[in-house]
Amino acid sequence: MRVHTKIIKVSKPWGLFLITFLDLVVFNGVAITQETDPSTPAAASASSEAVGPTAPESMVGHSEHGRYLVSGQINFIFQTHPDFSAAYSGVNSLSPYYEKATSRVMTLYTGVRLNNSTEVLVDIEEAGGAGLSTGLGVAGFPNMDVVRNPCLSKAPYLARGMIHKVFSLSKKKVDSERTVLSLFEELPRRRLEIRFGKISTVDFFDVNSVGSDTHLQFTNWSVDNNGAYDYAADTRGYTVGFVADYEERRWGFRFGEMLMPKVANGMDLLWRPWQVHAENYELELRRGMIRKKAGVVRVLGFTNHANMGVYRDAVTQFQEGLVPVPDITHHPWHVTHKYGFGANLEQSLTGNLTAFGRFGWNNGKTESFAFTEIDQTFEAGLGAYGALWHRRKDRAGLAVVSNGISKDHQTYLADGGHGFILGDGGLRYGRENIVETFYTAHIWRGMYVAPGLQYIVNPGYNRDRGPVLVSSFRVHLEF
Repeated sequence: MRVHTKIIKVSKPWGLFLITFLDLVVFNGVAITQETDPSTPAAASASSEAVGPTAPESMVGHSEHGRYLVSGQINFIFQTHPDFSAAYSGVNSLSPYYEKATSRVMTLYTGVRLNNSTEVLVDIEEAGGAGLSTGLGVAGFPNMDVVRNPCLSKAPYLARGMIHKVFSLSKKKVDSERTVLSLFEELPRRRLEIRFGKISTVDFFDVNSVGSDTHLQFTNWSVDNNGAYDYAADTRGYTVGFVADYEERRWGFRFGEMLMPKVANGMDLLWRPWQVHAENYELELRRGMIRKKAGVVRVLGFTNHANMGVYRDAVTQFQEGLVPVPDITHHPWHVTHKYGFGANLEQSLTGNLTAFGRFGWNNGKTESFAFTEIDQTFEAGLGAYGALWHRRKDRAGLAVVSNGISKDHQTYLADGGHGFILGDGGLRYGRENIVETFYTAHIWRGMYVAPGLQYIVNPGYNRDRGPVLVSSFRVHLEF
């Protein structure tokens, strides 16, 4: 879950605002995009054609300057689907009967810049509401704000707590947009940035200016993230680790080392980094594929080492009569490996229209462990900004995504196995294909509303179920 935010300057009434905000809101996890560089597509398009996206407004006064950050967001998503055809259902199926559900995401961001190169950032959140079928039955689930374990405590929790240090490698400076991930208003053109602490992996990897923000853009898991990127995270989407980010004017390279959870979709991280850990790599090239049009190409790789089951072993146990149904968790503690790669593309077509796409693949032999049950994904879409129709603060989008799983994964589900997202009790395999569209309208100051639709073919890769139409209505508030 990623959002853009305005920064609020801390002044005398900040304490009253903080108390009021904590009293009124119920926080939940979100992931935030990186600070922008003048060479990114949005910035380049806006500068070349004097158009493009505008930063969201805030309901309270804010400043683009200062050492401190106090900022907040609230996101409500209501979703529903009608009855749909299903030959059978299992323990992890999307219900074939009419459903409705509302999730809420409320977050308090704080930070302090200690000097010109060091800052500390701390976010507090709380998860509330629910998703359709408690977040089960679709690999590309339609609401990324949903916490995948409805039994988790509703009490506020620490989402992020990180130290951010910038090492200057050049004298020349570039402007930097202040965000909840960085308060710096300018940065060295060539630099090394180190972040350490509790973080969200996808705050820094697989970021896309059109498809990474559940608060103002799309809401589907496999549209806002690369579905095959089984990135290190606990149930709420956070981990502990560090990110090293080297930035030049036209390119950057980042590396991250993170902890993995003890079990698939688990809340507890395993503090054995010498055994259980995840590496993440991303090369970013800021160059368009159309002459004189800005663009970005990001190439991603990851390797996970954790106590993950092997699909083929689980199926063999079932075939030999050792278990009544395949069970991916039925194995002694051991460390296995998952690896994968992806591509993330952005291309400005005009100042107010950007095309984007993703491709992702992982080896699919070990169990889906941290994000969702997708082994291959293809995605393409368009993001449009409201200046096209004289409403500069509005935005709209259309995306198509096709998800798949490996042969071993298919056999496991067909024999009655289930993972932490899927499990219909059987499977007649077909790719899970999703179309999503939304329109985000600015109502007043920091208030936005957004109707949306998703059409999901073969939910959970099952041709015996669906298709299903999911409609949604989102209310987003910026503080």
